[in-house]
Amino acid sequence: MELRSQPQMLGIDAAELRRIDAWMAGYVENGRFPFACTVIARRGEVAYCAHVGNRDVEAGTAFEIDDIVRIYSMTKPVTSVALMMLVEEGLLSLDDPVEEFIPAFANRFVLREGASRLDEVVPARHKPTLHHLLTHCSGLTYDFNGGLLGETYAQREISFAPSSGGLEAAVERLCELPLLFEPGARWNYSVSTDVLGRVIEVVSGMPLDRFFSERIFAPLEMSDTFFAIPESEVRRFCSLYEFDGSGGMSLADASRAGTYRENRVDTFSGGGGLLSTAADYLKFAEMLRRGGKGGGFQIIAPDTLDLMTRNHLNGDLASSSGMDTWCETSLCGVGFGLGFAVMMDPQRAQMLGGIGDFGWGGMASTVFWVDPEKELTVVFLTQLSPSDSYANRKELRRLVYQALG
Repeated sequence: MELRSQPQMLGIDAAELRRIDAWMAGYVENGRFPFACTVIARRGEVAYCAHVGNRDVEAGTAFEIDDIVRIYSMTKPVTSVALMMLVEEGLLSLDDPVEEFIPAFANRFVLREGASRLDEVVPARHKPTLHHLLTHCSGLTYDFNGGLLGETYAQREISFAPSSGGLEAAVERLCELPLLFEPGARWNYSVSTDVLGRVIEVVSGMPLDRFFSERIFAPLEMSDTFFAIPESEVRRFCSLYEFDGSGGMSLADASRAGTYRENRVDTFSGGGGLLSTAADYLKFAEMLRRGGKGGGFQIIAPDTLDLMTRNHLNGDLASSSGMDTWCETSLCGVGFGLGFAVMMDPQRAQMLGGIGDFGWGGMASTVFWVDPEKELTVVFLTQLSPSDSYANRKELRRLVYQALG
């Protein structure tokens, strides 16, 4: 990826950008990240692109700008855009009950408050809708959220991992369990977007990987984004590392382990299954910044995107979740739209940003955001799980915004 303009021509202080060099180097040299890669674009021009570290620490193989990483939950915005493309085509509506597309979602039950057993349930008063799924207000959860239901997810292997038996089967297993809360009652980060992926398959008649490829990736020329890595590209795949609890890291999933090889992937996780590169994801993020236009195509209408990037909660994430759930971003001062976190109040969020900027991150500490007012797009990649190991996202925001003129 080449710089297209000098930073100062885009209102960015080149001297301040050098602080990002030092910041990334510090994380890598101290053994906290295997590598770090930051790309900053303004007004559609790449003003900063730098990286440091190794895609495979054990082998000492240097990270290159076109290397492929697990973007995990940065898949969610892609799935959300895909779902809204079908809404634009009149094939579904946001208030449609999920059961219209997935019959197993009918007749839902909700865990009683303080339940100690899975059979302590009451009938749901409201049917989960597509809007509930898009906003994570569906009553679903994740295993790492803990509690009775989260622990049951783990015990029963409610998973959308690459080799979990197919998306349809995974959703069917999910429907065997009750909901955590009444649909629409609150926000809880969950597998909701994976269910949306299955809805896309049912409505479009295509496997999710094909829909993404034909309707989004091909028009945007995102040739390095996929659920399963081609054998010819394995050499570019990065290893995943895990925080060891004491400021270091250990190998969690080697690039050569084969988890994402073509002959092993049978489940397309719309919530976290994609692999991508810095250049590819920048194309997707820039399409969002440009009101849905990219590669000469209008992927999604500007008004639809505007709807998606406004807060849809009654308050911010803190007030909407009760502060009892894990989240990939600060809870206070940040809302949630249709697939994106949305900055409402930088002061309450205690981090730099612009009102209305939006984005999301992934489990391996990756993140992106778009600031429409400042015509800014930022993509950061590494491969360290979990994403809350360090405060790198807030730190990067500070470094980026203080460099803006």
